[in-house]
Amino acid sequence: MSLIETTARAMLFLLGAALVGGTLFSAVQTFVLPRGANTLLTRWVFLVMRALFGVRLRLARSYKERDSVMALFAPLGLLALPPVWLALVLSGYTAMFWAVGAESWQAAFMLSGSSLFTLGFTPAVRLLPAILTFSEAAIGLVLVALFITYLPTMYAAFSRREQAVALLEVRAGSPPSAVVMIERYHRIHGLAQLNEVWQTWEAWFADIEESHTSLAALAWFRSPRPERSWITAAGAVLDAAALARSTVDVPRDPQADLCIRAGYVALRQIADFFRLPHPADARYPDTAISITRREFDAAYDELGQQSVPLQKDRDQAWRDFAGWRVNYDVVLVTLAGLIMAPQAPWSSDRRMGDKRWWEA
Repeated sequence: MSLIETTARAMLFLLGAALVGGTLFSAVQTFVLPRGANTLLTRWVFLVMRALFGVRLRLARSYKERDSVMALFAPLGLLALPPVWLALVLSGYTAMFWAVGAESWQAAFMLSGSSLFTLGFTPAVRLLPAILTFSEAAIGLVLVALFITYLPTMYAAFSRREQAVALLEVRAGSPPSAVVMIERYHRIHGLAQLNEVWQTWEAWFADIEESHTSLAALAWFRSPRPERSWITAAGAVLDAAALARSTVDVPRDPQADLCIRAGYVALRQIADFFRLPHPADARYPDTAISITRREFDAAYDELGQQSVPLQKDRDQAWRDFAGWRVNYDVVLVTLAGLIMAPQAPWSSDRRMGDKRWWEA
């Protein structure tokens, strides 16, 4: 064997090992690491899937049709990951088997495939190829096991999220509205009972902050019913808390403050994971919000018509509401557009870019 061929084989062995190592690192970051890790390989897989789904979305003519298409995006994106990982491991070991003396690329590929899928129809007769065979078989089993154990964790988090979203429909209507929520609590429960809502949703926001960054595909999992969405539910609760703190004439409840803070921190963390731009420390009036004064006045009048006790100074109520809303305004509207949420007041019914997603 010439020096050039020996060098080429050594380089290919290192490249193959790097490919396998990078694939394993991506799988560990995606499935094992208990924090948000935006790995390049996983990102590429979902971007390719999104481009393919974009072709189908152009043919859709209604929200329900687009929702039914996008309902498959996250599941199929997840199912695409193991084949991509296995293909990369197969390619990396093919290069390594050829580098350590396989007779041809075809023989190296056959040995790699036999090892990865534990078929055993192409045995290794020398020590180094045998070591590679055993390691590749172990890696194949580990990748499949990681994926299988990952799914129950994801669906448990999905179930927790959707239970709260479903319960909100009774309290805030469909699509969820902060104004409807306050009206119903005033009429049925009494506004003092909102304290329990703020506590429940503070915990909910903490849960989605962890789950929707460490299990990022969850953000794309759509609710069982097309008119529901986790992001529009989050917006309704945050706006209700902001109205309670600024506009509704009730004793100050610190739990509402905590709910809003937990909400905008969670949404900002999710937006950061998806690399969505947003102001880090927005202040009103230096930073405008997407809610207009006319919309706020209409909400104020509607609450007044339902005999909800309101702050007398409407101008100050508007400034206070805008001061709370500015903390989550951009991330709320941007995330609603990103995941193609159904239309809901004060969240997915407006835009931050040039077009709403359903007009694209």
